[in-house]
Amino acid sequence: MGPLDLFYHLLGFAAPAAAVAAWLVLMGLLMGRQNSLAVPWYGKFAINFMVGLIALGLSVLVLGRDGKMAGYGFLLVACASSQWFLSRGWRA
Repeated sequence: MGPLDLFYHLLGFAAPAAAVAAWLVLMGLLMGRQNSLAVPWYGKFAINFMVGLIALGLSVLVLGRDGKMAGYGFLLVACASSQWFLSRGWRA
């Protein structure tokens, strides 16, 4: 595998985490939670993206391969929990 193939594989691995992070930040901005932490939108995107990458990495370690639905479910639960924390959901 060449370096360009490796880059495309890593890009394909990170794409679901980036898509989920972008969707959560966009929906958080549209919902307009007034009691969110003082983190700008790009900070929330970065935090959700990193949480998503960690979740996908853990799912590869536990499940043995990428692309299983359980791994994507874990990605959604982890990113949703991160977004809930960033928007101070416990203070609703």
